[in-house]
Amino acid sequence: MVPKPVIVTAPPPPVSSPPNPLLKTAVSTVKTEEKPQTTTLPPPSTTTPKTYPVPSIKTTPQQRLELKRKTNSWAPALMLNALDNIINNFIDPPLKPSVDPRHVLSQNFAPVDELPPTECQIVQGALPPCLDGAYIRNGPNPQFLPRGPYHLFDGDGMLHALRISQGKATLCSRYVKTYKYTMENDAGFPLIPNVFSGFNSLVASAARGSLTAARVATGQFNPSNGIGLANTSLAFFGNRLFALGESDLPYTVNVTRNGDVETIGRYDFNGKLTFSMTAHPKIDPDTGECFAFRYGPVPPFLTYFRFDPNGNKYDDVPIFSMTSPSFLHDFAITKNYAVFCDIQLGMNPLDMIAGGSPVDSVASKVPRIGIIPRDAKDESKMKWFDVPGFNVIHAINAWEEDGGRTVVLVAPNILSVEHALERMELVHAMVEKVKIDLETGIVTRQPVSARNLDFAVINPAFVGKKNRFVYAAVGDPMPKISGVVKLDVSKANERRDCTVGCRMFGEGCYGGEPFFVAKEEGGEEDDGYLVTYVHDERKGESTFLVMDTKSPELDVVAEVKLPRRVPYGFHGLFVKESDLRKAVSW
Repeated sequence: MVPKPVIVTAPPPPVSSPPNPLLKTAVSTVKTEEKPQTTTLPPPSTTTPKTYPVPSIKTTPQQRLELKRKTNSWAPALMLNALDNIINNFIDPPLKPSVDPRHVLSQNFAPVDELPPTECQIVQGALPPCLDGAYIRNGPNPQFLPRGPYHLFDGDGMLHALRISQGKATLCSRYVKTYKYTMENDAGFPLIPNVFSGFNSLVASAARGSLTAARVATGQFNPSNGIGLANTSLAFFGNRLFALGESDLPYTVNVTRNGDVETIGRYDFNGKLTFSMTAHPKIDPDTGECFAFRYGPVPPFLTYFRFDPNGNKYDDVPIFSMTSPSFLHDFAITKNYAVFCDIQLGMNPLDMIAGGSPVDSVASKVPRIGIIPRDAKDESKMKWFDVPGFNVIHAINAWEEDGGRTVVLVAPNILSVEHALERMELVHAMVEKVKIDLETGIVTRQPVSARNLDFAVINPAFVGKKNRFVYAAVGDPMPKISGVVKLDVSKANERRDCTVGCRMFGEGCYGGEPFFVAKEEGGEEDDGYLVTYVHDERKGESTFLVMDTKSPELDVVAEVKLPRRVPYGFHGLFVKESDLRKAVSW
């Protein structure tokens, strides 16, 4: 008879010692009930240390090698996790509300566990046939409850997908299985420091930098495989569906026939994309081409590139005329140009090493708009135009007028940009319409709405073309969204608010970025539906809303009660049935 393996566990630490750093604090310890309360840190005694079996006479050489690897890494992990606890509790504790997980992850910002495909109940109306496909929303959902500073942007990416077929809906929530997620899930504890919140002083930067270097040296993770979160948005091009985060390569994902979400893997476009890519690529609805860029703290601070309709990448176009690092989160395209905004939010690696934020405002800087031919092979035809006080994080759309002589950009201008990352509740974004005469350099600006609006979308068929209607989220304050409005930007010339439609979600109810789905291809620009997730904080319940964009009050035509709450997040995408079939072989 073969003897059973003996389980060896690490002895529990004495009461007076710091918590055992090998204890796994998974998101299941976070309160994820239907009525979430303020998140609190669980006591170390609620978890148990990871165990490793002693090999029996039946173990294979591969199993013994894996056991040896884990055993050899156990002691370094124990020591490095102890150092991590010292840094989080004594050297750099989360003192500011913007990085205190008890504040950042409160209410419906608290993370949830994964949810397998679960049927939903339609409580009002009926789901229109044009919604057959999947609505997928990305957002941060930390795998482990943070033990130190944590910013809203630091969470692991989770996709909340509502699969719709023949009037029925199924919800599924899955992590994007990034390299970071996978390595940390296997280890049972965090390995990679939070970029937006982990470097708040010179001492903290030195400590976390040394800790990270030690983890790499002991083989706990390999940064060359990517450290991104894929927590920001999604895009469909080249017959692939991508989960995106601008600090890494895209990750291909699939939505299966039954509504499950699968991560296929990190994608480098046949070796042609070696660094990161924006989370906001632009797809030309007529040609199927995709346009993108990356930015960073070292020259070239901006690099532009594009893909053909099949997803084949062209060569990089480095932009050296952008002379300082800028937080360039989004951009726009027209029929012939790509449009970039060099704003007052900058990136200074020296400040970061000295303990400053990785992104900070530069009051002396004059914002600029850069315009380059979208098929450019170099930056020789790049033109820059000063636009004082114009700080854009999210672009809405751009197009050409006057036979290509004028470029028009519509985007929310972030007022009080110095609060954009630290105090988002103080930010006010006012949508503007900016016209640039490419020959004279004259720039004119017109307000579209004075309301606090961001996370705006249009009919995707009008990307890069002149359009009238914009659908924007109402900040109350940001990052909470209390409703959506419909704007008619053609009325900006009349010097009045351009709001032509509005729906507020009601007391205690907050939603996310809307997404426009057309009733049919080639129809009127505003003939379709807005879709979004909405959460009722009083009841602790989440729903999926479908709103008629033709009606002045954006009437609800369908409401789906979700089987559990969906946390607030970032950007979403609707993928029609035919495109889902292209992205995966069923």
